[in-house]
Amino acid sequence: MYKHNNKKMKFKKTYILCFLIASLFSCKNNTESSSKIRVVVTTSMLTDLVKNIGGDLIELEGLMGAGVDPHLYKASEGDVTKLYTADVIFYNGLHLEGKLVEVFEKMKQNKTTIALGESLAKQTLIGSDYFASNYDPHVWFNIQYFKQFSDKVTLVLSEKDPKNATNFAANNLLFQKELDLLEIKIKSTIATLPEEKRILVTAHDAFNYFGKSYGFKVVGLQGLSTATEAGVQDVIKLSDFIIKNKVKAVFIESSVPRRTIEALQAAVLSKGHQVAIGGSLYSDALGDAGSIEGTYVGMFLYNVNTIVNALQ
Repeated sequence: MYKHNNKKMKFKKTYILCFLIASLFSCKNNTESSSKIRVVVTTSMLTDLVKNIGGDLIELEGLMGAGVDPHLYKASEGDVTKLYTADVIFYNGLHLEGKLVEVFEKMKQNKTTIALGESLAKQTLIGSDYFASNYDPHVWFNIQYFKQFSDKVTLVLSEKDPKNATNFAANNLLFQKELDLLEIKIKSTIATLPEEKRILVTAHDAFNYFGKSYGFKVVGLQGLSTATEAGVQDVIKLSDFIIKNKVKAVFIESSVPRRTIEALQAAVLSKGHQVAIGGSLYSDALGDAGSIEGTYVGMFLYNVNTIVNALQ
């Protein structure tokens, strides 16, 4: 009986020891995991950028997925929790994420919160006709601005995690080269479209930086924010513009209801003219995760090919 109890005690001690060792390894793994910088990003474009720089060296959470409109986005309870537990928050700024501004302001007191758009030289930005002292927030359609964002993200991550600064810098260099190649491809494709055909009509004013960079006249049915509804007079005025300039195609946007452009198409038709819907462009959000359009580079190439093919 005594020997049986002794064996039983030894088994319990061994079990407890194994449990403690396993717990220690688990704690170590959790500590190693939590030692990574926790980064939360708003838009899908910026999430892709930060992913390119941080890679597996950071814990990355993107709040907005494919087809999500940042102008109208409201933070859920889960989003607020992610923001409060983050080490760094990157967002576009320039009032793009209008309904999150108050949340970010509160976070600034004890957290590294970076509005990437606010770091750009204001004299180079496109002003807003709708909001005094505000700027067009759709700055990611200027690749040079996106390169500046990449440098800024690299700097912030390196300050937060100095031991991986060299890796962040190397990733930034690779991404910058990818962006340079993207610029070359875009200019080559656009060069095939005659200048008189470079008129881009879309659901809202998201492509002004694109137009400025590549010689397009850009007209949006809605204003800079999708929170601004297009009225009947806006539709009539733009339909007259389309007819006068013999615009071949207009474009819907993945993050904006297509009914606005369909109403415009119907208005043109009612006046005895036709205009095609040239396709859906990615404006305020990337495509589905895992797809080519789910990356910044893939989205930009897709947009340019769609625009050029429809307007030829």
